[in-house]
Amino acid sequence: MRLTNHLQLPHPAERFYRLRSIFLVALALILQGCAEKQVRVRPWAAAIAIRPNLPGLSVDTQLESLAAAAPDLSLELPSLPSPLSLNKQPMRPRVPAQLAPEAAESRKPPAPSLEPELSPQEIAAAQQQLNQSTAVAQKNLDAAKGRSLNPTQADLTSKVTAFLQESKQAVREGDWTRAKNLAKKAEVLSQELAASL
Repeated sequence: MRLTNHLQLPHPAERFYRLRSIFLVALALILQGCAEKQVRVRPWAAAIAIRPNLPGLSVDTQLESLAAAAPDLSLELPSLPSPLSLNKQPMRPRVPAQLAPEAAESRKPPAPSLEPELSPQEIAAAQQQLNQSTAVAQKNLDAAKGRSLNPTQADLTSKVTAFLQESKQAVREGDWTRAKNLAKKAEVLSQELAASL
């Protein structure tokens, strides 16, 4: 009997197609690369939220290398005082509420007078100068009454009046020097007013 080979060899063209298919599949697998190292394409909008995956040492290795590179420093802290030895200050007393300005003024002692003591002759001379200056200032104010005044003249009139009132107040307080000086200021300003009319 004759033995025949049941296995038939494929046709050379068929063999070429099979080899080519196997080669292309192998080439695709090789070019695709490892699954870990595949480059994943992400949109730019998500680029901010992605952290880079840096190749390098593992976390344990990095910590060991940092520990080895760090200098050996010994930190000596002073011992804390015991809580029993702390000196606690007593609470500050509460300050009573401020009184109303009227009540505070009534409780104040009168301010000491810094004016010099005048002799009776000096008081008489101050009274005479006060009366003369007041009379001149009042005469000039009367001359300005009933006239239409410009803003500068109206300002001078109000200043003269204020100085005369303060002078009268100083007379009531017995401060003749201050009263004489205020009346003199009123006189000078009133003369300036009379000159501008």
